[in-house]
Amino acid sequence: MSEPTLKPGVPEPEAGGILTIDLGALAQNWRTLRDRAGGAECAAVVKADAYGLGIQAAVPALSRAGCRTFFVAHLGEAARVRAAAPGATIYVLNGLLPGTCPVYAEHDLRPVLGSREEVAEWLAFCRGAGRRLPAAVHVDTGMNRLGFRVEEALALARDPLLADLEPALLMSHLVSAEETENPINGRQIEAFARLRAAFPGVPASLANSSGIFLPEVPNPDLVRPGYGLYGGNPTPGRENPMRPVVRLEARIVQLRSVERGDTAGYNGQWTAPAPGRLATLSVGYADGYPRAASATDAERAAGTGAGEAIVAGRRCPFAGRVSMDLITLDVSAVPEAEIARGDLVILIGDDLTIDEVGARAGTIGYEILTSLGRRYARRYLGR
Repeated sequence: MSEPTLKPGVPEPEAGGILTIDLGALAQNWRTLRDRAGGAECAAVVKADAYGLGIQAAVPALSRAGCRTFFVAHLGEAARVRAAAPGATIYVLNGLLPGTCPVYAEHDLRPVLGSREEVAEWLAFCRGAGRRLPAAVHVDTGMNRLGFRVEEALALARDPLLADLEPALLMSHLVSAEETENPINGRQIEAFARLRAAFPGVPASLANSSGIFLPEVPNPDLVRPGYGLYGGNPTPGRENPMRPVVRLEARIVQLRSVERGDTAGYNGQWTAPAPGRLATLSVGYADGYPRAASATDAERAAGTGAGEAIVAGRRCPFAGRVSMDLITLDVSAVPEAEIARGDLVILIGDDLTIDEVGARAGTIGYEILTSLGRRYARRYLGR
């Protein structure tokens, strides 16, 4: 008898969870942000495998919507975007690694230069190639992470050596754009205005997803949304203008009854307050659902948030620790006739938003999105 052949991907009936990705909503979110940008070009940040949703699916959907410029973090991501969008402009955010200039030229990619050393290496490569090659100039206006300091960038703008390369974009990154009253926004905007004046004729980019919604942030040439594209709320504390893009459902693999005083999960950190029922889901932290969403007696006593799922239309709290492959829910409030082994319950979706899931785990929706694992069956809508 021949050995069975395993096909790539996970068939839905065999999967512990199903991740549904709405590419139509992704495209609509891009159009919403483009329209909000007031005439500026709207790019798309697709680093971290399009925030976990898959470059091969997300980039073509965004291209069909009209996106022509993409930002990634690493060269490996850039090559995948180039394969999915042959005519696009692609910037690599994490700087120019030593010795990688030929890779940029081979795939028509643009480095984001943030230091004298990077500029010197790119200049040397341009001279060797006998042509001016495009690159972005990244200026740090407050993040203290990557990029030239403001005064360094102003000096660079006066350096005649800059004529040997093509500054295709001047960019900086907002520190706290989602905090509309934070004074650092004004300081960064003022510094960026000085930089724009020093680099006349060079397209400029400052706004991320939240920055597009700041009334005082100019969107002169190009905006670079990321999180908002994928359904995250760029305006915390206000209604989310974005459509949800992801839905995560997990399968119930077992139901059981518990008595008052029974514990659940590792270290017995959750105790049943009354007789009830538990449901165990075939998803855990190995699937990218954070262990920090665990529910313990101490958290319940303190009234602090822990994970929840939607079961037959009802919110049900986690019961005990999130383990590697399993999550346990307290489903005592769900009538027995409305729940069965094999049912799917919602971990992200409906009114359980990606932002709430992040908050309940003590983190942010960005981390939830980019951590979602590869063991799910992936269902793409609007492909």
